[in-house]
Amino acid sequence: MNRRKFFKNGSLISLGAALLHPFNNIANTIIDDIKNKKAKNIIIIISDGMSIGTLNMTDLYLSRKMGTGTNWLQLYKDNKVNRALMDMASANSIVTDSAAASSSWGGGVRINNGGLNVSKNGEPHLPIWQKFKKAGKKAGCVTTVPITHATPAGFCVNSKSRNAQEEIAEIYLEQKFDVMMGGGDAYFSSEKRKDKKDMYKAFESKGYKVVKNRNEMLSAAIDKPILGVFDDNGLPYSIDQQNNKELSQQIPTLADMTKKAIDTMENHAKGFVLQVEAGRVDWAAHGNDIAGLIYDQAAHDEAIQVAMDFAEKDGETLVIITTDHGNSNPGVIYGDKANDNFDAIQKYKHSNEWILKGFGKETSISQVKERVDYANNFSLTNEEATLLLTYYSNLKTEKGLYNPKHLPFKALAEIQKKHNSVGWISMHHSADYVELAMYGPGSQLLKPFIKNTDLHYLMLEAAEVENKF
Repeated sequence: MNRRKFFKNGSLISLGAALLHPFNNIANTIIDDIKNKKAKNIIIIISDGMSIGTLNMTDLYLSRKMGTGTNWLQLYKDNKVNRALMDMASANSIVTDSAAASSSWGGGVRINNGGLNVSKNGEPHLPIWQKFKKAGKKAGCVTTVPITHATPAGFCVNSKSRNAQEEIAEIYLEQKFDVMMGGGDAYFSSEKRKDKKDMYKAFESKGYKVVKNRNEMLSAAIDKPILGVFDDNGLPYSIDQQNNKELSQQIPTLADMTKKAIDTMENHAKGFVLQVEAGRVDWAAHGNDIAGLIYDQAAHDEAIQVAMDFAEKDGETLVIITTDHGNSNPGVIYGDKANDNFDAIQKYKHSNEWILKGFGKETSISQVKERVDYANNFSLTNEEATLLLTYYSNLKTEKGLYNPKHLPFKALAEIQKKHNSVGWISMHHSADYVELAMYGPGSQLLKPFIKNTDLHYLMLEAAEVENKF
């Protein structure tokens, strides 16, 4: 039943509720008015690899440290959004990778893991940001991983392989996307690309403003399309940025990039679409890196606030908040000291990546203990320090996605668990049904449980863009 029609028909129950809760009734009327407009703009904010435990722990962390929880869950508490669970399976597995997940939204079809909007038989499916560009809207993506990475690429390009990142950078230019910002210098720099093409010059020749640090981004004029590339690969973890003055001045936050993207595109007559990705949440989960995980999830949450501030003022913007799959399913484990142990994370200064990259074959036991104590505020035993060092002398190796140097992420996380009560089930993606929340025009279309490909068509319907391309 249509909720608006239900209230308009005026049952005794709804009348009684209005009399008992007049302000709630006014709020619901305002929300209904917003939702029955066309979505001129769409902002989709994705925490890549966010298990529900990640959202839960970030809310607990912020609540216990700051007195207020996440913006995401506050939207639930304030009844501002429609909410659903979404099945993220790919064409060939109940456990998706990020490329197939993004492609299900981007192309509206489930494909095999590893590809971008290309079915197993080679059939391409036009990505949704290209559809919106053809409809006259501006389109952009911002992320904390390479801008050519799987999630932004899934909205933008067709490619048989997510790993063709040099080629993906060229397709972005061909398609003339309006704002593209994140990491990935390795795929734009003539010194690092295999074909030695200078993609920065290529973008500049087509009228783009190329920015390579936070100040350049903030000061860039909004009358030109923007390419922003701020690091060789992924951007540093948020916790490492916050505790390093040089990094905090050099690297924009996800919220910074989100605001700049909105500022650049908001005055376009036909509106805009923007994808925002906290990509390193996934990388932190792969590494069982609790500080990297929570702080980057909090950075995603700050981007939510930027989008909501704009959408509530604008009135014509659909905000979509979700994740593409679970990863490692972390959570706080029961025990007498669970509260105090979890609160100990408040004193962490750096990610596990920062800790482990500081060790080598020549590192001493005392140096290992000193670095961990500085970063995590607890003391390793000699045995624990020795265990970590065995991974640097080729006695042990630890494989894992985004771990080319075989750093002992799992070993360190197991040690930390004794002190922070956080456990992990794996270092890999999981087949979670994921959280999905929507605010604004088009959100009334959301059903309580959907298939990932449904989101593609919901965005088109919300914006009243025909699926004719």
